[in-house]
Order: sequence, then C-alpha cells, then structure tokens
Amino acid sequence: MEEFRPLHGNEVRMYACGPTVYDYGHIGNFRTFVAVDLLHRFLRQSGYDVRYVMNITDVDDKIIRNAARDGLSVQQYTAPYDQAFQEDSDLLNLRRPESRPQHRLHRRMAKFVADLERTGYAYRAEDGSY
Repeated sequence: MEEFRPLHGNEVRMYACGPTVYDYGHIGNFRTFVAVDLLHRFLRQSGYDVRYVMNITDVDDKIIRNAARDGLSVQQYTAPYDQAFQEDSDLLNLRRPESRPQHRLHRRMAKFVADLERTGYAYRAEDGSY
C-alpha cells in the first residue's frame, strides 16, 4: 500500500464511466454511481480540488438498432433515458460531474470509421453497424 498523492499539486482528476442510455437505470447500475459519488465526496472533504468527469454513452450498436426499430433518431431514442438517469441521480442526491462528454457521432468519428472501412479494418454489417 502507498499513500494517495495527486499527480498535480492539490488537484485530483476523477473519471467515471457513466451509463449507456438505451434503457432506464436499475439498482445494479446505480451501485456503481453511488460508490463513485462517495469517493468524490471523500476526496473533496479531504481538501482536494476534484475535477470530476463522467461520460454518457449515447451511441452504440444496441442504441442504433433500437432507434431504427422504433423509427427514431439516436438522439430522440436516448434523450428520455438520459433525462431519467439525471432525475434518478438527483433523487439519490448524487453530485453532478463538472463535465458529461457524450459519444454521439460527429465528423471526426464518422471519418475515422470510414477510413477503417476503406482500409479493410472494418465492415458494415446488415444491421448498419460496423
């Protein structure tokens, strides 16, 4: 064991995987988020300046498939589940992260996938996933 020391002065950078918003959260999902919240609170109470980031996965094969099945865009499909996650987190009194980056497709990601396909390292499946 060794004593915890931040890499940069008093600043602690904390990253946590957030939900994949294809369905409503359940107690198993929130067990992780409660544990992360406890660590975040402990570090702040211990006097550290905490930079807390939690990603939201709002695009993956299951989301794309379910959105297509329901005739919705990915954003339309994921929005209610993302909102429900925020509401449930608030009900549990979980501290919100300073940043919530999302994984939505954007030009650089689309170009990256196209380049993988062009070079033969990826292919498009019948369901539209790569």
